[in-house]
Amino acid sequence: MPSHLFADRPAQPPEPGSVDALISQTRRLRGEVDAVRRDTAVDDDAQGRWQRALCDLAVHQLDDLGEHLGQLKEGLPLAPELCELPEDAPGAEAGPEAQQMRVGSAEWDLLTDEVTWSEELFQIFGRSPEAGPLPLDELGSTLFSEDQPLLTSMVTACLVDGRPIDGEFRIVRADGRVRTLHMRGEPVLDSDGCTASMWAVFRDVSELRRSQRAVRESRDSLQRRQEIAQTEHRLAVELQEAVLPPWRGSLRFPHHTTGTLDVAAHYLPAATSALIGGDWYDALDLPDGRSLLTVGDLTGHGVTATSGTAMMLGALRGMAMAGIEPGPLMGWLNQLLESSVQPALGSAVCCRYDPARRVLSWAQAGHSAPLLFRGGSGRSLQPPEGVLLGATSGAAYGQAEERLEPGDVLVLHTDGLTPCSIEFGRADGTERLLALAPRFTAAGSAQDCVRMVVEEFGEGEREDDACVLVARVGG
Repeated sequence: MPSHLFADRPAQPPEPGSVDALISQTRRLRGEVDAVRRDTAVDDDAQGRWQRALCDLAVHQLDDLGEHLGQLKEGLPLAPELCELPEDAPGAEAGPEAQQMRVGSAEWDLLTDEVTWSEELFQIFGRSPEAGPLPLDELGSTLFSEDQPLLTSMVTACLVDGRPIDGEFRIVRADGRVRTLHMRGEPVLDSDGCTASMWAVFRDVSELRRSQRAVRESRDSLQRRQEIAQTEHRLAVELQEAVLPPWRGSLRFPHHTTGTLDVAAHYLPAATSALIGGDWYDALDLPDGRSLLTVGDLTGHGVTATSGTAMMLGALRGMAMAGIEPGPLMGWLNQLLESSVQPALGSAVCCRYDPARRVLSWAQAGHSAPLLFRGGSGRSLQPPEGVLLGATSGAAYGQAEERLEPGDVLVLHTDGLTPCSIEFGRADGTERLLALAPRFTAAGSAQDCVRMVVEEFGEGEREDDACVLVARVGG
């Protein structure tokens, strides 16, 4: 949780160089504190013990800081929503006083049974000075029952074996609040080498431990989300590969007739591999000797979009095989999308080509019109009426016809190929496509035309995926 001193400053991701500098400073500072601790080791009075205990605590904190900085440098990047704790997270409402790691001291004289607590230790335990300090044998009564054996073993080792104390436990204050304390202590020996008293320093590390738990939980949550995202991405890729046509390169159909179509298509992924959308393309040789050409796009990304694409493309193929014309076919697709469990919007263009008459019958649903290239120039076909799929119940879709000639090139594409941006409108992308007309005329195949489109639009980072399909009319 960021310090209140910097609450008015926007959070910025740490630069690698700045983290390395902080790690070096932490290591240097730890060495300096360690040197101070060694210098105070010769003093065995109360002041010296206090200084050594504070140095031990400072070294402990610097070790924690070094570990956290190392995790910051090498660990997982936090998602933006994880960079700040939610309001209901543990410690999120703690004020500046609660966030301070208070330090208090205590000494128990075993010879006189005198107990001395610092003012800070009374505050840490939530105990009034008038109630007096707790004797050593009553200290465990404030601990969680499962933490009491730890305190007993530490105190016994200190008093009997003369070993220093270093451990953490949880206490329940008189006001019912639970705090986590870090205790460091050591025995004070008399002239005969026997334990005369025990001296300890307590540090309230409640907020530190809560912050550490929040970091662990955030990291674990992020890792789980990443694993889920990777699984969904893999499923989306596999589903997309299963849905899109298996053919690569060029297709020629119908066979053994005039007006044969040379067809090629290409899928252009987004720059971010996770953004697998609902774009599709397809070309089919129909039973009546005609051919189906289609491209389309569903809103959304991931498994939801690709599963919707599978549904739409399957229905489209089936209806085309059954002889349904493009206009009515679009109406059925609109009804299918409207009644689907997961609501979405879609755009599509569907063309049926009759090679005997060289006539293209087509319909569109809120989609870019096909581009026709002939004799070194190009133009957009005049679109018939058609709204987005899933937008309006009972929508009617018009149908248009275009007579094609040998050598004509037809280009169908999804909107991701010519995206609209602040600098360029979608019309600018269409103009770039139309400018390829002389090269299309000179191209030897539909595959060559697709290669030209990819060279023109496939470079650089793409915000959305796209499909392009090119059909070249034979003689």
